[in-house]
Amino acid sequence: MTQAHRMVVIGGGTMGADVAIVFARGGWPVTVVEPGAARRASLPAYWQAELAQTGHAADAAAIGCVEGLDDVDWPAVAMVVDCAPEQLDIKRALFAALVDRAPDAAILSSNSSSFPISSIGAGLATRHRMANLHFFMPAHRVPLVEVVSSAETAPETAETLMRTMRDLGRMPVQVRRDLPGFLANRMQHALAREAFALIDEGIATPEDVDAAVRFGFGFRYVAAGPALQRDHAGLDVHCAAAATMYPSLSAAHQPAHALADRVAEGRLGMKAGAGFYEWPDGEAASERARYHAALSEALGIIKADLPPIRRREGTA
Repeated sequence: MTQAHRMVVIGGGTMGADVAIVFARGGWPVTVVEPGAARRASLPAYWQAELAQTGHAADAAAIGCVEGLDDVDWPAVAMVVDCAPEQLDIKRALFAALVDRAPDAAILSSNSSSFPISSIGAGLATRHRMANLHFFMPAHRVPLVEVVSSAETAPETAETLMRTMRDLGRMPVQVRRDLPGFLANRMQHALAREAFALIDEGIATPEDVDAAVRFGFGFRYVAAGPALQRDHAGLDVHCAAAATMYPSLSAAHQPAHALADRVAEGRLGMKAGAGFYEWPDGEAASERARYHAALSEALGIIKADLPPIRRREGTA
């Protein structure tokens, strides 16, 4: 590696804070750019607590937090991950600012799940070293990372990101075209469309839909994805089932009433105190703790299938 070895996370919100942890555990010096003073002040304690849970407490010292882009030691930067707010004008302005700041060899990536990198980087001279690097919440617990190329992304940019993610103990998948939703979210939303259509039609409650996924086919997905699971079960069986079911599956082009009506009513989930479920004081925190504990247990099951973390030593 060249002298440039530091990575920069732009945005210290939920995703940015956890992306910083992923890199710190792999021995990267990390600079997080977070303009909010209160959020900046709270981050060190969060990193210390989260890293301590996995035996990496000492790595919290590798993460620093600054107010703005001009406070970054840019000559030392090898990689940037944008976790700024999901607004296209903000991201376009950010990547335009990086043209004059980041070293010529630095990879410029965005964690955006809404905007393809081709839209964010339109017209910029840096398009060949830009890609979506899409983590899943919580980024330091969910192993999957999507490396998404546009038509302008250089092959070596994607290859470096794939290799880096494997070195960080993540499970990267390469998405060779930046279509809306990339790979995992397209499949996730296909499931959600059918689930919410079933709720709309009164065939099942939200509770029954959740149980069917968690304790049925979702449970199997910890051990095998849809293609491998079909090999276990027999492709002929599933092909016949598909021919029977596909004609009656939802093909809606708009969000289901089960989702859209709740949004219109302000039932946005835990952050609003209600969504599909009610979340009175204290219950949301309890559910988040249960959820994170379950993710940690599931990670233990699949850990043997993940790449080991290869720490970058001697680069501080």
